[in-house]
Amino acid sequence: MNLDELRSVQSKERSKDSLQHLRESFYADVGSYIRNLREERERAAERADDPFDSAEVNRLTDEIQTAEEVVEAIYERRVGKVVKRASLSAAGIPADEEGLTNEEQTLFADLVHRIEANKSTVLDVLSGTESDEGSDDTTESTTASSDPGTTASDPSNQADATDSTTAKSDSVSEAVRPSAEATAIAGNPGEDDATSSTDEPSTADETSTGDAVAGAENDPEPAFSEERTTVRITRDVGEILGVDDREYELASEDVVTLPAENAGPLIQRDAAEKLD
Repeated sequence: MNLDELRSVQSKERSKDSLQHLRESFYADVGSYIRNLREERERAAERADDPFDSAEVNRLTDEIQTAEEVVEAIYERRVGKVVKRASLSAAGIPADEEGLTNEEQTLFADLVHRIEANKSTVLDVLSGTESDEGSDDTTESTTASSDPGTTASDPSNQADATDSTTAKSDSVSEAVRPSAEATAIAGNPGEDDATSSTDEPSTADETSTGDAVAGAENDPEPAFSEERTTVRITRDVGEILGVDDREYELASEDVVTLPAENAGPLIQRDAAEKLD
């Protein structure tokens, strides 16, 4: 393992939409390479009269820093592809599992399991299965309360019921909670609407309210701003979904024109520089 190999891996990863095949021990090999550089730098510092002015020490420091930055960029580029591959596999679409490192294999299997479990939870919510289960639980609780041999106020029964309700609420919340990264990239176009709804007077008469509702149903949905901004990407971002419903694959040094609603957050996060 050396810096040239790392740069070659990074270049290939950036130029391909699919994952390039890496040996399973790739990240472990990089870790050993960086540790050896640090040990070599320590020995060079001990030999030097002034470690801070030693050309060899400075060279090794630069190589360590560069290696860390390159392998981090490789990981960030690959992890997005692993997530996409896991999504396909969870949807029943055959996905190539070859060429993943040991760490990526673990991530891939965990993602597939979580996506499948989450999909099952959402489908149960949509079909009303959980509501039916809740009704059955209520019936059983009522039957148990009327049974002379069962105490309705038993603390252990109450605790079990509370835990069950909390677990179901957590599952539903997780299923519908939006990604923080997606919210940061695409913005929150619904925020103004929510504020306007809160500010509306609640004392309007029935006639005014009916007219307002009818008018709102006939009004077309507001379109997003058509303003676009050209930016240079300053670090690997990966794939995002623009507010124009287009997918953008953003890598460092790319020059791309994005909807203003997407370009703004990237510029604020120092992930892009505005060019026009």
